[in-house]
Amino acid sequence: MGITLHEQEFKLMIAHGHQGLLSYFEKGCSPFLTNQSFPVRLAITSTTTSHYNCELGAISGLSQSTRERLDSIYEFRRRPADNAQQFNVVLVVPTGIGADIGGHAGDAAPVARLLGAACDTLITHPNVVNASDLNEMPDNGLYVEGSVLSRLLMGTVGLQRVRANRVLVIIDEHPDEMFVNLAMNAVNAARTAFGLDCPRVVKLDPSIKLIAEYGASGSAVGRVEGLEILFDVLDEYRREYDAVAISSVISVPTTFHIDYFQSKGKMINPWGGVEAMLTHTVSTLYNVPSAHSPMLEAAEIANADTGIVDPRMAAEAVSNAYLHCVLKGLHRSPRIVTDPIGMWHHSVLTAADISCLVIPDGCLGLPTLAALEQGIKVIAVRENKNLMQNDLSALPWATGQFYCVDNYWEAAGVLTALKAGVSPSAVRRPISEVRLEAKATGSEAKAFAAASTET
Repeated sequence: MGITLHEQEFKLMIAHGHQGLLSYFEKGCSPFLTNQSFPVRLAITSTTTSHYNCELGAISGLSQSTRERLDSIYEFRRRPADNAQQFNVVLVVPTGIGADIGGHAGDAAPVARLLGAACDTLITHPNVVNASDLNEMPDNGLYVEGSVLSRLLMGTVGLQRVRANRVLVIIDEHPDEMFVNLAMNAVNAARTAFGLDCPRVVKLDPSIKLIAEYGASGSAVGRVEGLEILFDVLDEYRREYDAVAISSVISVPTTFHIDYFQSKGKMINPWGGVEAMLTHTVSTLYNVPSAHSPMLEAAEIANADTGIVDPRMAAEAVSNAYLHCVLKGLHRSPRIVTDPIGMWHHSVLTAADISCLVIPDGCLGLPTLAALEQGIKVIAVRENKNLMQNDLSALPWATGQFYCVDNYWEAAGVLTALKAGVSPSAVRRPISEVRLEAKATGSEAKAFAAASTET
C-alpha cells in the first residue's frame, strides 16, 4: 500500500470543564490510529453540549524506526517565562475552513500587514499570505508552515531567522509539458527577481497523488498516496537544501475549477486542506520549512475564461503556475530549531517570546490549545466567519487571557493596548467599577462560622 496520508472523523465526549484538553485529545484520538499510523494534524470542527467533533490527519506506512524518532504532535513543554522585552504575535487562519478572510488566495495578507504594524514580529503561515504570483508578507513577518507554528506554541521548537534558504523545488511529471515549463519559468523568475538560491529542480515520476475531498463538517480535507518517491528525493538531497517547495497536481472533479470561480466566494477552496496535510508531514519528518502549490491538470483549465471573479480569488485567476508565492515565502522562512539547548540561544524565538495568538472565532486546534496551556493571550475575531463551531469563551482561560473582538481593526487596537501595557477595557466607556471585598481572617472567620452554624 505504501506511504499514505488520510483524514479521519470521530466524536469524543466532552471533558469536564474543558480541562486538560491536550492530554485528553491525545488519549481520545489514539484508539482511532493503528500501530502503523502517526498523527500529523488535529482540528475540532465543532463542540456540542455532549461531544467534540474531531478531524485527525494521519500518515500510514512509515517504518517503525521513523515513527520512533518523531515527536508526537501532542508533546508539550511549558514555557519557563514570558519575555516582556518583545511583543511577538502569531496570526492563524486555518486552511480549508472557508474563512471569509483568508479562505481563498492570500486575501488575509492585508490583515497580516495590519497586525504586523502592531507588534515586533508577526509569525504566520502560507495560507494567510500565499496568493499565486503574489506574497505580501510584512517586513517584520516570519513565514512558517502550519505544523511548525503549532510546535512553536507547544514549546517544542524554536525559530531562527536566516538571510536566505536554499530551496529545493520538487514538481510533478506532467503529461502536458507546458506546466513543467511554467514551473521552471517561475523558479527562474524568482532566481533573477529576488535572488532565490535553488540548488535543483527535481521532477517526480511517478508523481505523488493528492486527492481533495470535503469532510462531514464541509471543510476541505483529502488523501495523499505514493509518498515514497517524495521521501526518497528528500533523503537523497538532504545536504543540499534548507527548505522545500512542492508543485503537484491535486485531483478534483473537472467542474470544480469553474464552479469555484463562479461561486462568488461561497464554495470552500477545495485544494488547501490536502496541501496542508502534505506540508505538515514534510515539515514534521524533516524539520524544514515547506510549502505546496497546485499544478493545473490540463491546458483547457489553464486557458478557461473565468470572467471577473470575486476579488478574493483574483490572484488565482491571473496565474497559471501558482508557484511564485511559495518560493517568495520559503526564501527567508526561519530555520527550525529542535535541540532544547539550541533553543536557549538569544537568536532563537520560542514560545517564551510569543505574546499573543490571533485566530478567527470558533477555531479550535493545537495552536489554540497550546496558547491556553502556555498562558499566551488569544484574540478571536468574529467577523472572520468560518465553518468551525466552537464556543472559545467556554474554555478555562485565565483572567485577561481571552478577548473576542468584532473585526481585525479591533484586534489591532487590542494588540496595541497589550503592547503598551494598557488594559483594553481602560479605553472603553463605561468603565467598570472595582468592588471592595471584605475578607475575615483568623479568629474572626471562625467566630463568624460558629455564629452562622448556631443560627
